[in-house]
Amino acid sequence: MARVKPKRHGVVTDMTAMCDVAFLLLTFFILTTQFKKPDVEQIKPPSSISEKLLPDASLMTINATPDGKFYFQPVENASERLQLLEKMGQKYNLTFDNKEKAAFQKVQAIGVPMNQLKSYLDLSDEEQKSFKSPKGIPMDSTNKQLIDWVQQSLSVNPDYKLAIKGDVTTEYPKVKSLFEGLRDIDFLKFWLITSQEGKP
Repeated sequence: MARVKPKRHGVVTDMTAMCDVAFLLLTFFILTTQFKKPDVEQIKPPSSISEKLLPDASLMTINATPDGKFYFQPVENASERLQLLEKMGQKYNLTFDNKEKAAFQKVQAIGVPMNQLKSYLDLSDEEQKSFKSPKGIPMDSTNKQLIDWVQQSLSVNPDYKLAIKGDVTTEYPKVKSLFEGLRDIDFLKFWLITSQEGKP
């Protein structure tokens, strides 16, 4: 009885198609993944045993450096960022040109008082990345610009969430003034970012 040799063309075609699909999926995930942006300044948060993950969308972040400077990171949504910039401009009697608006849409974090914001936005991308704010955003009993950033963000979208990342060595009075400012606008629910205990 004659033996019939199996045809392998179908197997080769199927394997090629599977490789193509796998490659397309890999490319899709690489292009759509949002990588975590590095901190503007080195911040080492206190440790905890919590493993809860923060939401990626609609999250604004406040960073407190070891020397007590504050940076504010708006949500990623570009159109809502523009609304925020316009509201802060109205509050502080500032207007922004198209170049400054485009820069604000992709800025990593704000760490300057409002009277220096325009000059900061005029810096190149590389200059912004290497910029270290001498004083940060004002946050004390007489000048609460940091709270204004939060409050105006919430006026754009009241569903925004807030995370606060402070260095383990940040002096408590600085953080206390932030908490009191949030209390004054009746914003009492936020996350404190920590590093997982036992990990560097």
